[in-house]
Amino acid sequence: MSKRLSILPFALFTLAILVLTPPSFAQAASPSQTSTLPASPELLSKVESYLRNLFGWGPEYKINLGPVTPAEIPDLLKIPVSVDHAGQNEKGTVYVTKDARFMFRGEIRDMTKNPFADNLAKITTADSPSKGPAGAKLTVVEFSDFECPHCQEAYSILQQIEPEFPQVRWVFKNFPLEQLHPWAMSAALAGRCVYKTSNDAFLKFQDSVFTNQSAITPDNAWDMLTGYAVVAGASADALHSCMTDPATKSVVGADVAEGKSLEVESTPTFFINGRPFQPSDKASFEQILRFALSRLQPSSH
Repeated sequence: MSKRLSILPFALFTLAILVLTPPSFAQAASPSQTSTLPASPELLSKVESYLRNLFGWGPEYKINLGPVTPAEIPDLLKIPVSVDHAGQNEKGTVYVTKDARFMFRGEIRDMTKNPFADNLAKITTADSPSKGPAGAKLTVVEFSDFECPHCQEAYSILQQIEPEFPQVRWVFKNFPLEQLHPWAMSAALAGRCVYKTSNDAFLKFQDSVFTNQSAITPDNAWDMLTGYAVVAGASADALHSCMTDPATKSVVGADVAEGKSLEVESTPTFFINGRPFQPSDKASFEQILRFALSRLQPSSH
């Protein structure tokens, strides 16, 4: 699993109420003050100055703010925050009242809507390896890396869980972390090419790679992956032709792009009917699946 290294001494998504203006202005705003909307450059300058003072960000921290947009709640402005330092980046959002007096950090959620609707709109499953009924009401999408040890552990858990939940559809997406795993992209390409043979062939290939992950090295990966693909039912010549075809890498790249649009940063990351989830063990995975299935049951009231 790739761990995100936080450069910020705070969690941008933890709710907090902050007074943005200096103490001399920390008083009840008059109606005219409340209706005043500062010019965007003035507002951004005030927000940046306050954040730098609050968190001790010197000039070595590069802060990008905006664009400023109306928030879902009237009289609030939504301001994206991006901070760069020492080659690392962190993003978040702050909300500021139009009179530039109060700021809070967190999320605004419309409770009349499915909180995972945006994720569901981004996830595609039509042309991906899968297991389980095509018309399942509950779909679990995994973004995975064949060389990732945590993905191998998750695969072992899935082997135990999948028979317990035959009503669930399990979809596999490639998310090779090339900077960490030298043969992950080759495995993703091979897996995609085996999938073109058949879905069952891919499942056999997937099992072979994860079962023998520790035996695969950058030096022997080509031969090992070829061997597993052939055992799964693919032709070696067709496999190699497919793996070197730019169209194959484009398809894998589309999986990666989809994952990034969903803010996937490490593997494995699962989406359970759109809900992001990273399992820590078998019990936690079973619990969230049971919860998700319970939400699909008709109300007894």
